[in-house]
Amino acid sequence: MTTERAEPATTADERTMLEGWLDYHRQTLAWKCEGLSDAQLRTAAVEPSELSLMGLVRHMAEVERGWFRKVLVDDDPGPIYYSDADPDGEFHLTEADTWKEAYATWQAEIDTARGNAARFGLDDLSEGRSKRTGDQFNLRWIYTHMIEEYARHNGHADLIRERVDGAIGD
Repeated sequence: MTTERAEPATTADERTMLEGWLDYHRQTLAWKCEGLSDAQLRTAAVEPSELSLMGLVRHMAEVERGWFRKVLVDDDPGPIYYSDADPDGEFHLTEADTWKEAYATWQAEIDTARGNAARFGLDDLSEGRSKRTGDQFNLRWIYTHMIEEYARHNGHADLIRERVDGAIGD
């Protein structure tokens, strides 16, 4: 697999730019995982942290599901990897956890996210609400938050990848 990354056009309209930057950051995380074995992808960055590249991908599958399903369209299919008993379950990896499964799950959530977002304008309010505050969110806010979420975790991915095999890059 070779991940293609393209920055959004510098003169795109707002929605195209937001979607472009979100896709760019999604692609960056995939790129950071490229070419590694399952064992390397499960490797934690620095003890005692359990943060790993595969864990980040599983986490982002949960985040995509949370914002684009639970909040945006008020569809709650339940968590993928975590539970009430293990709220950080996406980061608790075993030898049985594979890149093939994690990547496929993440991509399925991204596909669902794109389909759900396509039904909304940037100013349209979510059908679901924040479980903490009860607030609704417009799609613009969700896109902006998701770009921030990926950008932050891509910084983690940079450090983890360098620790795993020495590879560096933007």
